Amino acid sequence: MLIIHVGQFEAFLFDLDGVITLTASVHSRAWKKLFDEFLAKKAAQTGTSFVSFDLETDYRRYVDGKPRTAGVLSFLATRGIKVPMGQPWDSAEQQTVHGLASRKDHYFLELLAREGVQVFDPAVAVLRNARGRGVRTAVASSSRNCAQILRAASLTALFDAGVDGIDLDYLGLAGKPAPDMFRSRASSRRASSAHGSFRGCNDGRRGSSRWRFRPCRRRGEWHASSNSP
Repeated sequence: MLIIHVGQFEAFLFDLDGVITLTASVHSRAWKKLFDEFLAKKAAQTGTSFVSFDLETDYRRYVDGKPRTAGVLSFLATRGIKVPMGQPWDSAEQQTVHGLASRKDHYFLELLAREGVQVFDPAVAVLRNARGRGVRTAVASSSRNCAQILRAASLTALFDAGVDGIDLDYLGLAGKPAPDMFRSRASSRRASSAHGSFRGCNDGRRGSSRWRFRPCRRRGEWHASSNSP
């Protein structure tokens, strides 16, 4: 049993999926819908057999914890499929990497609106305990929908700052397994980080440069920005 002495830390950095929320299954089903539609169409066009996206092995190996475009590229490469990269503003109907990523987001938000968000109660209890003691908290996620997920779970007020998939693009940061999101001391040497994805379990330890979270506002949401020396 892990015992966390909240008062010994000045800051906590939490991964989102698998630590605070149970949204991994929502993400995986959105990916499956995207890829199964794409693969079925591809098979019909080429006269080849349709092999569906596997919720367990394909999701874990190729897309879990990665920014959405990296997930598209990673999985399609395993099937020997190449599509144009396109542009970040491509619509969900376009057969480009950015277009497919946009379509995945559309499916994810549909599921989120219909099913809501489940949370890990023990993690939320740690968050509330930390906030009650004046300990700063931040959240990190490769998802571009981090703010929507937190809002749906009524958790936004529990975090001082966060970094998400939008910030990865905006700040030029790499997603998992790179440690960029978890390069954090939360302006303190006495900080703790918690990770959910398998590929994220060592990211916090590998990060070496100082990272300070400070809130900034963009399109009405809060995000994090780099304040590295």
